[in-house]
Amino acid sequence: MPEREAGQATTDQSDTDPGTGSRVVHADGTGGWAGIAPQPYKRADGSWSGVTRQLLAGGPESTSSFELRYFELAPGGRSSHERHQHEHAVVVLRGEGEVQLGDAVHPLRAGDLVRVAPGDPHQFRNTGAEPLGFLCVVDALRDAPTPLSDDGAPSCDLGR
Repeated sequence: MPEREAGQATTDQSDTDPGTGSRVVHADGTGGWAGIAPQPYKRADGSWSGVTRQLLAGGPESTSSFELRYFELAPGGRSSHERHQHEHAVVVLRGEGEVQLGDAVHPLRAGDLVRVAPGDPHQFRNTGAEPLGFLCVVDALRDAPTPLSDDGAPSCDLGR
């Protein structure tokens, strides 16, 4: 297999095993993955800002029992403030920020792990000068979030 430069995206077919559907998706060098387009985070309602997401594994056409998503918050960006009955695990890949879990605020940096327990109010915020990027794993079948007040604007869901 040919060598590739660090950060160089490849989309050649040798990265997919046609017999199993297994594949390798290479990083594109910009914080994303080749061939996986960013999706809207949620409806624009003012409860969040500066957020993009990429669905890396799972999704509506998948038989997977989980979804692996990558979120990126621009400097000053924040996710919606919400709660739901499913848990999720988050691993910070880059940047600095904070997560509000209930009434407590915790600093975040690359390598940190966050477990959001069922029912816990939470919100992620970028407090740094660079993008805050993190992986998030959730069950494929899950409940919709309940919006919580955030600067006077409710959060909302895309309505999967």
